[in-house]
Amino acid sequence: MRDLREFISALDEQGELKRVTAEVDWNKELGCVAKLSEQKRGPALLFENVKGYNTPVLTGALTTPRRFGIAMNVPGANSLMDIISTWQERINNRIPPKVVSSGPCKENIDKGEKVSIFKFPIPHWYPMDGGRYITNGCIITKDPDSGWVNIGTYRVLCHEERTLGIYVIPSKHIALHYQRYEAMNEPMPIAIAIGVDPTTFVVSTTPTPPFENEYDYIGALNGVPTEVVKAETCELPVPAHAEMVIEGEIPPGERRMEGPFGEYTGYYGYPTPKPFINIKCITYRDNPILWGCTVGRPITDIHAIQTVNRSAAIWMELKRMQMPGVVGVYCPEAAANYFVTVVSVKQRYPGHAMQVGRAVYSTPSGNYANKIVIVVDDDIDPSDMDAVWWAVGTRYQPKRGTEILEIGTGSPLDPSVEPQRKGFTSRVIIDATRPYEWDSYEEEVKLSDEMVRVVKSNWAKYFGTGYAG
Repeated sequence: MRDLREFISALDEQGELKRVTAEVDWNKELGCVAKLSEQKRGPALLFENVKGYNTPVLTGALTTPRRFGIAMNVPGANSLMDIISTWQERINNRIPPKVVSSGPCKENIDKGEKVSIFKFPIPHWYPMDGGRYITNGCIITKDPDSGWVNIGTYRVLCHEERTLGIYVIPSKHIALHYQRYEAMNEPMPIAIAIGVDPTTFVVSTTPTPPFENEYDYIGALNGVPTEVVKAETCELPVPAHAEMVIEGEIPPGERRMEGPFGEYTGYYGYPTPKPFINIKCITYRDNPILWGCTVGRPITDIHAIQTVNRSAAIWMELKRMQMPGVVGVYCPEAAANYFVTVVSVKQRYPGHAMQVGRAVYSTPSGNYANKIVIVVDDDIDPSDMDAVWWAVGTRYQPKRGTEILEIGTGSPLDPSVEPQRKGFTSRVIIDATRPYEWDSYEEEVKLSDEMVRVVKSNWAKYFGTGYAG
């Protein structure tokens, strides 16, 4: 997909989009409609009549495997595991971005007194949110020493028409860049691209190693270079086909209260002093389209995205560690992605399953916030939670299969951690595999392969054509 508009057209053509023409208020009503639709696993919504605005708002674009498959050009995707597998196949063929002289994102340029973030229908999503939040922004910064460009997604609060708050977590790459600028006592240039092509947004939420350029990953997944153009007020490369780009600076050493915000955990992130952005310029397309995520309690776009990119990242990192026997990795959407990882393994030696569990916590992607690793045998699909819980119920023995680690890197948004220990977490490995050293295990109840073949061939005879089964 070259841009958001191409993606919306594809969703529309394949019956995955509902256009909402009734007037909807950006102030909590839009977020409520979007969230209730997501809970029903409804279609992507394009709100075409937002109160007080002519700009449409897209929500729920990636909450199902089918829509995610459309976004990532994975035809016939039946599960997020299909997309995770395709991700791994494509990601290693990195393609650098292509610099172009201009692009659609420059069709309108507001500077000085013309700048106002409230020119656009940024929603107020939840009742206790600290204000109107940008939730789909691809935030672009650059390391002042090496020139390393980072693209990340962080919550952005609209303080005033030319001031934004940004939730900077110390362990994230944006924080590494900002620390350098603060050390030099200089403002950090920053750009926020909104309404990008779906791959760009997906990659912006992906954990990548330091000093690697996310634009190269976007090119790998799309199979073509991403077109970028220089920002108006700084040297940052921004997506040429974005619906809008906010440009500004974060002053060093200054903070404003930011939050609360209805986070991906399903709980409010508490207010804290955070850096803020002074907006210098906003560029945007003619008739721009805003893309927003409800975030909040699973499952939303954010949870589907993080299931794909975190699962794929941990799986690839286990491969780089030359960890044998791993046949699947899945970070469940319902567990808010960061906190639980399920790994399917074909055991090859005693202690193998527990070794894999420890290895997950040792990977860059599996280290942050992760607190439960469940290891299952290779006959269990790690994305099939019914099968996973069956394995836990029938193959896991707490005394034999539990290992607790007292200290790990936690998330400041994890509500289960006591306030004075935010940023830390304890961890558990649950070995729900059949013990490798046992000579035998209880016989599973299974249907005959031959009888299954016969019954499937006669399915229409039993039920007619109205029941696919």
